[in-house]
Amino acid sequence: FGSRLVLARLVVGVFVSHPSTTNPSQKVTMGRMYGKGKGIARSALPYKRTPPTWVKMKPEDVTDHICKLAKKGLTPSQIGVTLRDSFGVPQVRGITGAKILRILKGNGLAPSLPEDLYFLIKKAVSMRKHLDKNRK
Repeated sequence: FGSRLVLARLVVGVFVSHPSTTNPSQKVTMGRMYGKGKGIARSALPYKRTPPTWVKMKPEDVTDHICKLAKKGLTPSQIGVTLRDSFGVPQVRGITGAKILRILKGNGLAPSLPEDLYFLIKKAVSMRKHLDKNRK
């Protein structure tokens, strides 16, 4: 993932050195402009890897839904959000034993570019377009 970030920074033409890389003993935490929060909250996966008892979908059904959503053009993260919100699937890996991207690769539906690299390139292109349009 680090090489992708460097690639994206090179595409944009900007390389920013992070303050924590200059002095490793000094830890930098980002704060909010209008609040006291430091932004360290995140979700945690459950310790048990078995699917919950309330999930009634079979692994074949989940795989079929993943393939249908991929054929509509959704990215793997959008597929995960749709399965969570619409079908009540908490974790695809807990039910099927494989991650969404691995299921897509197995069925020949994987995207040609990785999702994170695609969005970094998309952001770099839009930033370059903005700089070309708004040059002083």
